[in-house]
Amino acid sequence: MRISILGAGNMAEVLGAKWAANGHDLMITGRSSEKAAALADRLNARTGSFAEAALHADAALIAVLYQGMEYTLERIGDGLRGKPIIDCNNPVEIEGFTLTTPPGESMAQQIAKATGGHVVKAFNLCHADVWRMPSIAFDGRPLTVPYCGDHPTALHATTRLIEDVGGVPLQTGDLRHAHYLEASAAIIIAQLFRGRPTRTVFNLVDDQTPATQ
Repeated sequence: MRISILGAGNMAEVLGAKWAANGHDLMITGRSSEKAAALADRLNARTGSFAEAALHADAALIAVLYQGMEYTLERIGDGLRGKPIIDCNNPVEIEGFTLTTPPGESMAQQIAKATGGHVVKAFNLCHADVWRMPSIAFDGRPLTVPYCGDHPTALHATTRLIEDVGGVPLQTGDLRHAHYLEASAAIIIAQLFRGRPTRTVFNLVDDQTPATQ
C-alpha cells in the first residue's frame, strides 16, 4: 500500500517504521521539510510536498498536534478527497484535560469536512511508546485497537494497518463515534501527565471461558 504520512513526530515515526517493515511504500511530509526529510531518511522512505504526498497516497495518516491541524488541512486542500485518511490525533488541552472541539464534534469529523476524505479514527488511545514495543501485547494479550469510520474501503485499509503493527482491530461504529474515542484518550493523557508509565493503555479483556457456577 502507498501510505503518505503527514507529520514527522513520534507517532509518524513509530507507525511508519512498522508499516515500512511490512512492505508499505511511504512518503513523509510535514510543516518542517527538514524534519520530514530526516524521518524519511530513517524510514528509507520518500519525502515530498503536501500535494505530492496526496498524489502518492492510497491511504494517508495525519499525525500532527491539534495546534498544527489548521495549517496541515489548509495545505492538503482537497488533495485527499475520496481517499482513506487515518486520524490518530487528540484535541485535548493539558490544563483541564478536556476536548477542544465543540460539544459532540470530533477532530476526525472536522478533517472529513475539510478534506472530503474517508476518515477513520484509529491509533489515538496510546502513547507512541506503546506502538514502539516489538510486540504489542499485555499479559500475553495483543492490544485491542478501536477504530471507527464510515467508508468500507477506508475501514478495510485501517484494519490491515492495525494488524500490521500487531494489534487486534475493533470497529466501534461510524465516524460519529470518533468523539468518544477522543474523549477516552483525554482520560489516558491525563493519567500520563500525572506520572503513569507511557505504556499505560485501555485494553479489552474478551474472556471466552464459560463462567463457572
